[in-house]
Amino acid sequence: MHLSKTTNWFLIFILAIFASGCQSSQDKLSGGDIAIVPKPVHVLVNSGFFEITKDSKIIVDSETGLLGDMLTTLLSPSMGFELDVSDGDPVRNSIQLSLNSTLKEFGEESYHLTVDKKRVLIEAPTGAGIFYGIQTLRQLLPVEVYQDHEQRDVQWDIPCVEIEDYPRFKWRGMHLDVCRHFMPAEFVIKYIDLIAIHKMNRLHLHLTDDQGWRIDINSYPKLAEISAWRDETIVGHYRDEPRKFDGLSHGGYYTHDEIREIVSYAKERYITIVPEIEMPGHSQAALAAYPEISCTGGPFKVSTIWGIRNEVYCAGNEKTFEFLENVLTEVLAMFPGEYIHIGGDECPKDRWEECPKCQSRISSEGLQDEHELQSYFIKRMEKFLDANNRRLIGWDEILEGGLAPNATVMSWRGEEGGIAAARAGHDVVMTPYSHTYFDYYQADPENEPLAIGGLLPLDTVYAYDPVPAELNEQQRSHILGVQGQVWTEYISTPEKAEYMAFPRACALAEIAWTPLDQKDYELFSSALLRHLKRLDFLNVNYRR
Repeated sequence: MHLSKTTNWFLIFILAIFASGCQSSQDKLSGGDIAIVPKPVHVLVNSGFFEITKDSKIIVDSETGLLGDMLTTLLSPSMGFELDVSDGDPVRNSIQLSLNSTLKEFGEESYHLTVDKKRVLIEAPTGAGIFYGIQTLRQLLPVEVYQDHEQRDVQWDIPCVEIEDYPRFKWRGMHLDVCRHFMPAEFVIKYIDLIAIHKMNRLHLHLTDDQGWRIDINSYPKLAEISAWRDETIVGHYRDEPRKFDGLSHGGYYTHDEIREIVSYAKERYITIVPEIEMPGHSQAALAAYPEISCTGGPFKVSTIWGIRNEVYCAGNEKTFEFLENVLTEVLAMFPGEYIHIGGDECPKDRWEECPKCQSRISSEGLQDEHELQSYFIKRMEKFLDANNRRLIGWDEILEGGLAPNATVMSWRGEEGGIAAARAGHDVVMTPYSHTYFDYYQADPENEPLAIGGLLPLDTVYAYDPVPAELNEQQRSHILGVQGQVWTEYISTPEKAEYMAFPRACALAEIAWTPLDQKDYELFSSALLRHLKRLDFLNVNYRR
């Protein structure tokens, strides 16, 4: 189904009316107003509604049964009844989930959703497409469908529509730093649900840093015993003088079983977890447990303040690489996704400049300086990951001294790193702090909770285009997508993490999914007003 530009403008007008809560003169809208976030590519609104009742059925095929079970599980708490899930031919008053391999024109994550008065049909070339169609179907229903208890007075009407939809980018991500402040596994599960609703497909989990190590490693038990805990935490802003501390031990880590549960839960929602194990910098927590792989031998403590620490892994010590390869071997077993994030950012070179082993490495490898030593470090870890059929991804500092052959770059210090990487033929995920750092203030700091700094309001997020104009068509193909970052130096609770992430993550979702020429901030804002009611029912502590 391809709609003309004239039809599109008409539909935009219709969607704006629906999103505003107005009612059609032909049919009474019973809550199923059109307000879908992120905005679908093509929508055609027809007259009439399909009503879900206790007699409705979910029809599946041999490959969509689990998705049918998921759909009835999502609907039943608010509807008060479970829909029967069965395979077979479509029948009247049914919701059909059907794989159709011929629908690959717009990619494996595309879907078609057709609603008429008799039935609902979601077709897609893969399960991912069916899953995204389900998310759209939920948003077509009255907002009360997101409540976790029965709503007796709601009529479960879905407006008759035809939707053809597919994502703009392959990488649609959200990040969560669990190092600076540990977030319980239950919240990570909720976070996965929230990004899944918005059709995102990557969760970048930042697991190690100077202030904490958050994953149990059997080969190195002191990482959980020592590195996962700090004595206290700085109170107020890092820049405040004199510095004050809370005197309270803080920490925690995820067990192997918790990681497997998180990974499995995400996989069912077509989200890949990208673990980050920081190296060679941001490693003081690990060095507190294993100081022998530092340049000085320690002793060290897990850092109690934010910022960049000088203690880094020794690049001249073979035990360093043995340690990291052993750690990554266990990480690979827990996280089956293609990408492993190694950080690579903000690595001071002070210790390397003074370390005989590091200087010997520079000499023996014919390197020019410490920047090339970092490149040597990253390339060596990439070789290990390549041998294990994984891909290395890191922050844009991995460009310094020479980029590893197959590395993917996250461009955070602006777009320059991403542009350079794409021009060199490397894949890029755009993550510039100017538009994607959700630890920044959302409005006047005088009226907002403490944050790291900066100012990033909702409309600035929405205005971002991840594809730099400087790139030619071939180079643009290397822009995999975009990701929002939630660093937690000043985010100590899940509730505040939600406050900082939402609704800015809603804007990011539309950047990642919706074609550039169909973005419209006024329409997004109108749809968001209704969408926030869904977040209310999901108990999300978003910024109002």
